[in-house]
Amino acid sequence: MTYNEITSQQQWEEAFERSNDHPIVILKHSTTCPVSANAHDEFNKYLSDKPREDVEYLMVKVIESRPISLQIAEDTGIKHESPQVMMLDKKEKVWSATHWSVTKAHIAAVLD
Repeated sequence: MTYNEITSQQQWEEAFERSNDHPIVILKHSTTCPVSANAHDEFNKYLSDKPREDVEYLMVKVIESRPISLQIAEDTGIKHESPQVMMLDKKEKVWSATHWSVTKAHIAAVLD
């Protein structure tokens, strides 16, 4: 399984709406941060194993798509941090983790 990258405001709005139909998991990733590179690797390890199939997986690059990243924080009420992973269901926060807590084991413990 793979993730889709959110690169536009419209993509975010559509994804946020889809959270009414099924959970979404979003990774906020900084392409210049080694901690975020580790979180990105851990996210990919989870997805390459046996990820939960009823979840939509998304990623936003916080530097390249800063307005979208900030809009996610505003719409969800989840303070922006990077790296950060969050799960939304019906437009509500179910879970979030940041920095070194973004691991395959932690994601699996929450989602599986």
